[in-house]
Amino acid sequence: MDKSKQPFYKPKFKYKHKYKPKRSFHRRWPRIRSGDQIDYRNMSLINQFISEQGKILPRRVNRLTLKQQRLMTLAIKQARILSSLPFTNSESHFKRTKSIYRARARATGPRTRKK
Repeated sequence: MDKSKQPFYKPKFKYKHKYKPKRSFHRRWPRIRSGDQIDYRNMSLINQFISEQGKILPRRVNRLTLKQQRLMTLAIKQARILSSLPFTNSESHFKRTKSIYRARARATGPRTRKK
């Protein structure tokens, strides 16, 4: 008896998967050069790895190795403790939110009153 004629037979593969070629690997250039030293005093380097709010950017955004990310995190924390770097950068955040609120106030919609 043919297997396809059996009443409860389920084939192993319903559909044949099409072959997808592998994507080429694109190696990105590292953000830290060989001469750069990860240190709490190197503020020009540290500022590249901090967001506008003063948060430490994650490793996938920084494109750092695990060891470099750990050293960078320690350097940022040391700079914060020694007050050469603020814990939160509220000035740029305040400017941005202030401009957003102004733009919303100017918007005229169906629920806004005109006096």
